[in-house]
Amino acid sequence: MWLVFIGLVLALLVLDLGVLNKTDHEIGVAESLKMSALYITLGLGFSGFVWWLKGGEATADYLTAFVVEKTLALDNIFVIALIFGFFKIPRIYQHRVLFWGILGVILLRGLMIGFGAAIVAQYHWVLYLFAVFLILTGIKMLFTKDDAHPDLSKNPLLKLMRRVIPVTDRIEGHAFTVQAPDRSGRIRRHATPLLLALLMIEAADVIFAVDSVPAVFTITTDPFVVYTSNIFAVLGLRALYFALSAILHRFAYLKYALSVLLVFIGSKMFIADFMGWAKFPPVWSLGITFAILGLGIAVSLLKTRNEAGA
Repeated sequence: MWLVFIGLVLALLVLDLGVLNKTDHEIGVAESLKMSALYITLGLGFSGFVWWLKGGEATADYLTAFVVEKTLALDNIFVIALIFGFFKIPRIYQHRVLFWGILGVILLRGLMIGFGAAIVAQYHWVLYLFAVFLILTGIKMLFTKDDAHPDLSKNPLLKLMRRVIPVTDRIEGHAFTVQAPDRSGRIRRHATPLLLALLMIEAADVIFAVDSVPAVFTITTDPFVVYTSNIFAVLGLRALYFALSAILHRFAYLKYALSVLLVFIGSKMFIADFMGWAKFPPVWSLGITFAILGLGIAVSLLKTRNEAGA
């Protein structure tokens, strides 16, 4: 089953960069929606493979984790748009940066999930720490105001990269590094803004994974379900970036739905223990997740309808 999944992901990556986007071009909304529809269809279709291998309960866990991961990653789209805007990355090169970012995500999420699965297998009580962390994170999200225009120039990671790596401020096509003279006149390899943007996006994904990985482990401890739902959610979301980045303001109230969702996911273990269940019913979990997110999306679209008209 791991070989089938890895083979499918590799085939998608080869198709993406090697066939559909072999040459640099600006991805429009229509192409973005078609790519996203393909990834979402494959992600949902993969649930049939999970059902065939593991049964209905694992399938409900997979679908819940897939929906939760995709929704939590919406904040990632805002950060990606912010990073591209700060480094002034032309739209024609943004897909290439995101593609290589996907490879980094696949590896980093694999390491984090593998490490998490090993800990949970040895110390089951860690799941309760994950649950409490999610509840506190959800409550904090409810009362924390987002900074609409953060100053990335003050970001500690960016400052460190500029000190450690020779950097050029020029865009050199789709190149991540370029030969250029340094301050002393020596020819050295410099990082372009594309490489800095890529590293910042990878760092952002690690930060978001701190929330998303524990969230999935409180849904299921099956490493296969955890990892596959994570990767399919991220693959599809990167494709959807080009369509969603321009209308993120329409989802202004989704943050509150995410807060409630994190509190619900974290509370499930305690509810199951209180009710004497071995596990919170996966079908209930899936239904409640859809209800919370559906309400959040509906309220967001309703409240921002005047902005859409303008």
